[in-house]
Amino acid sequence: MTQFCNTLEQANNLTYAIERTVNVGGNVLLPVDTAGRVLELILTLEQHWTQKQLSTPIYFLSYVSSSTIDYVKSFLEWMSDSIAKSFEHTRDNAFLLRKIKLVINKSALEEAPGSKVVMASMASLEAGFSHDLFVEWAADPKNLVMFTERGQFGTLARILQSDPPPKAVKVTMSRRIPLVGEELAAYEEEQNRIKREEALKATLVKEEESKASVGAEVVTNDPMAVDTNVTHPSSNASGLHSGAFKDVLIDGFVTTSSSVAPMFPFYDNTSEWDDFGEVINPDDYVVKDDNMEQSLMHVDGDLNGKLDEGSANLILDTTPSKVESSELTVQVKCSLLYMDFEGRSDGRSIKSILAHVAPLKLVLVHGSAEATEHLKQHCLKHVCPQVYAPQLEETIDVTSDLCAYKVQLSEKLMSQVLFKKLGDYEIAWVDAEVGKTENDMFSLLPLSGPAPPHKTVLVGDLKMSDFKQFLASKGVQVEFGGGALRCGEYVTIRKVGDASQKVGGAAIQQIVLEGPLSEEYYKIREYLYSHFYSL
Repeated sequence: MTQFCNTLEQANNLTYAIERTVNVGGNVLLPVDTAGRVLELILTLEQHWTQKQLSTPIYFLSYVSSSTIDYVKSFLEWMSDSIAKSFEHTRDNAFLLRKIKLVINKSALEEAPGSKVVMASMASLEAGFSHDLFVEWAADPKNLVMFTERGQFGTLARILQSDPPPKAVKVTMSRRIPLVGEELAAYEEEQNRIKREEALKATLVKEEESKASVGAEVVTNDPMAVDTNVTHPSSNASGLHSGAFKDVLIDGFVTTSSSVAPMFPFYDNTSEWDDFGEVINPDDYVVKDDNMEQSLMHVDGDLNGKLDEGSANLILDTTPSKVESSELTVQVKCSLLYMDFEGRSDGRSIKSILAHVAPLKLVLVHGSAEATEHLKQHCLKHVCPQVYAPQLEETIDVTSDLCAYKVQLSEKLMSQVLFKKLGDYEIAWVDAEVGKTENDMFSLLPLSGPAPPHKTVLVGDLKMSDFKQFLASKGVQVEFGGGALRCGEYVTIRKVGDASQKVGGAAIQQIVLEGPLSEEYYKIREYLYSHFYSL
């Protein structure tokens, strides 16, 4: 639960802090995620920079910055109403950015000297462009690192958000270096071993495939079959080496009486089937590509799809390498500021949501002790009488004493039920008796005798203002007075009960129709019943 803060006020505080930093010649770093709340930050800064006509460059630095914005442009229907309506009326896409530059390489920042605002991934500062920029900019008192979300425990972002913030932090720096000497020899030996194993495996696979292509065993009584194990003597045997005889199928053979008509062998490759269909071999659908790893590896480049020199070298460079890490102590002299832009529900919203849900029991977890106790006392007073706030590793029992059973509706019963349309739902009154199915489950069956009479049930929700307009359209003089709706000269309609007490999300209230029995009374009652569904 976070402290309530107006969204407009948040945006003003954000832009004011950024402008104050760039006006004194400093840089602003906003560690952000790659495709989440950063979209709101992008729109906020884009709108402010456009209105103020500011010239300080803004960058969204991420490996997927360009692809993220391209996807977002086609999902405007999932945005807020203002963005969707703006596109419907003016065909102006809010994510056609004019002030914010999308870059996927840190070298692009060096082309713009002076102050700049950079939204860089990752939000945790543990890795990525934000990690590198923090190491470069932390020692300058003019710079500002602005956090728009709370860092996870144990991350560099969370350490910097502590109060008071540290004056120095240790960070891990990593770089890739080529293998040399014994490491290179060991790597090459391992690669050669892997290639030999793959070649041996491929040979075995080919042998298995060749054996499978031969098919079933040859039937001995097939007149078309040729026994390759039998050698036939030749009249010119002296000119041939031993074992060099070849099998010959002589034309004019005589079909034996026991054989069928001569034909070529036919093998029926039957397929296996299970409950979901034909059993397939997943390996048959795998696209084997030697360069698949390179195609999946992300590379840097500009928005036109052209690779820069560093990215091209990364693809073409096949030199074996390793990652070397070292610890570095960074002096934190820059300004650190946390501003809540997580988009979580604030205290007032949480209380409003819980009041509408109206739960029978409530369990509060994952919050500070002070905020949890405050919300617990509020819920005990205004939401429900059973509120639990367990501590870590504490077990609570919230089992309800309701007698709930799972039953089936028999087809014979369903064929006799008359449903009535109620909005998006269908409702009906059911008179049935409980029985058991063959699987020993409870089932509702039709009554063996006539159904007992029951009181009429009116289903619906009446709004007095709407009913007033309805009666006026029917020529009835109506007016509100004393919390009731006065209809005509003698009839009054009022709601009785506490609207704040709810059961299952509906208020416990009754509609009372008062007045002398007359033609006007029955007419208004008929109008009232027409606004409900009668069961």
